[in-house]
Amino acid sequence: MRYLTIFLSLICMALSAHSAKADRRVAFVVGNGAYKNVQPLPNPSIDAKSMAGVLRNVGFEVVEGTNLTRDKMTERLLEFGKKAQGADVAVFFYAGHGIAIGGVNYLLPIDADIKSEMDVKLGAAINIDLTLDQTMGDAKVKLVFLDACRDNPFAAKIKANAGATRSVSVQTGLAEMKSGEGTLIAFATGPGQTALDGKEGTNSPFTRALMANIATPGMEIQQAMTKVRAQVNEETNKGQLPWGHTNLIGTVYLNQAAAPAATAAAPSQAGPAVATASQGSEVEVEFWRSVKESNKPEELNAYLASYPNGQFRSLAQARIASLQDGASANATRNLTTGIDPKTFDAEANQTTEDQIGLDKGQRRDVQRRLNGLGFDTKVTGVFNAPTRAVITRWQAARGYPKSGYLNKFQHKALLTEIVATTPTASSDDGEEKKPARRERQRSSGGGGGGGGHRGGDPGAAFVGGVVGGMLGGAFRR
Repeated sequence: MRYLTIFLSLICMALSAHSAKADRRVAFVVGNGAYKNVQPLPNPSIDAKSMAGVLRNVGFEVVEGTNLTRDKMTERLLEFGKKAQGADVAVFFYAGHGIAIGGVNYLLPIDADIKSEMDVKLGAAINIDLTLDQTMGDAKVKLVFLDACRDNPFAAKIKANAGATRSVSVQTGLAEMKSGEGTLIAFATGPGQTALDGKEGTNSPFTRALMANIATPGMEIQQAMTKVRAQVNEETNKGQLPWGHTNLIGTVYLNQAAAPAATAAAPSQAGPAVATASQGSEVEVEFWRSVKESNKPEELNAYLASYPNGQFRSLAQARIASLQDGASANATRNLTTGIDPKTFDAEANQTTEDQIGLDKGQRRDVQRRLNGLGFDTKVTGVFNAPTRAVITRWQAARGYPKSGYLNKFQHKALLTEIVATTPTASSDDGEEKKPARRERQRSSGGGGGGGGHRGGDPGAAFVGGVVGGMLGGAFRR
């Protein structure tokens, strides 16, 4: 009998070990920015790709997508819902446009063309409440991150088509949501507020803070979210404060590798620990191997966000610097010869740029020179957001104060840089084309032309539940 007891105990231990290895983690990660009927957003696709990399490296199976139409988004949601059934941890991350109508939040696919409240409720947008309930309802722990609090791009149309006899509540930002048991919901900013998308080609402040904190070894998720709020608040000069609601009933770690032994041994809501310290090191090494040859700074930044003090930190930083500065280093000579020392100290802003008095031809010349130095931007004669981002990269590469605006010292320094390519008069913005003779005459402004180049089965029941739920949103309440 004693041997039988020992034998049964060994079986139980084996089953427990198997259960620990079977800890199921599933994530839905989507970034929509290439909108067809409203102003596009430059960064959500970058946010989604970066977040997907962070989650994969702490053991998540990721259902990923960028710039999805409604049909494609529904396909990804169906896939995610099937995988999330009975999962230990399910994460839902969305970056892009979101709207709130009548206190209900909706996500916008890139093909959304919303003219009225009825368009929203009959399926042009995706009801967040119904979607989360249908896809994540069976998961033990549910973590929802919504970087979707931009201005409602369809607000004016919806209000205009509401008619004089009834009012439609169309909110700025997203409406407040309450979390159910075992759920944490985090917004990029507070209810009814709008969030920043960040500089073009980078992560938004909210996504960057999430990446830097939620997968930190040994960091409990609610502690991580406190750090996220503090980081975003500081980075935006108190202009944006993430908001959330939590109903978690236990401790949750996305990366428990470095947790204290006593904490790791204690039962947690997220299930068994993901890895031991040695396994965590192996995960880091594998992550680094996957991105070390990458030519995309966002992938290297994803490593730094997951392992801010990692063993390959300096290599990642050097690689990023090389990618950002390499093109300009090959195109430019004698960068500091004759440069006024004030160029490295004097602040630049809208006022200092206005004082230079650049006309449209001179602004084009600036854009052509930036192109010729390897900082690609469209030659439009207008300093829009993409051009501001390029000016900021040029400033960073030269060691000048970064702002995206010029002052007289920086403008003079740009004109003195030797551009490797021959200046052209082409415009890449779709602006009406001027005759070649007139373009040649205008290109002489601003101290000479610069170089340029073109920038240039339960499954069936689940399907019915999701589709029916989304359409049924029109008739609830």
